[in-house]
Amino acid sequence: MSRLTHLDETGAARMVDVGGKAPTARSATATGRIRMTAEALTAIRDGSGPKGDVLAAARIAGIMAAKRTGELIPLCHPLALDTVSVDFAFADDRTLEVTARAALTGKTGVEMEAMTAASIALLTIYDMAKAIDKGMMIDGVRLLEKTGGKSGHWRAVPEHSVGDHGA
Repeated sequence: MSRLTHLDETGAARMVDVGGKAPTARSATATGRIRMTAEALTAIRDGSGPKGDVLAAARIAGIMAAKRTGELIPLCHPLALDTVSVDFAFADDRTLEVTARAALTGKTGVEMEAMTAASIALLTIYDMAKAIDKGMMIDGVRLLEKTGGKSGHWRAVPEHSVGDHGA
């Protein structure tokens, strides 16, 4: 039998049946970053970009995207989220980091919602600042931590590589 839960015994794609699972408190935190020119980052920090308050728009876009993850990713359950937050940190004079957190009490995890929120927030930053720097680079989108469910608590190891497992 496959370890891939979205495949049935014949290998066909399926939505995982969570009907028999008990609801538990679950959360997930994801991150990503966007690198740009110092000029673009200054405009974002100062709110002086041509499209207005970049971070406010990116925060709202990330939250809205988390709420629509089930419509965007095939076989992903639509979830009634209890909370979603999107926060920003200026890492240096050329890098802006995004951290998104989603949580609920439910039958399936919210990892995809947190990663969708982070990704769309980053894309919104790009869209709103592209007039200043079309060469911005988005990278490092990944799950940092998840809690709840059968697999319990998982945390990424710093800068882990593909295949590494958290503690």
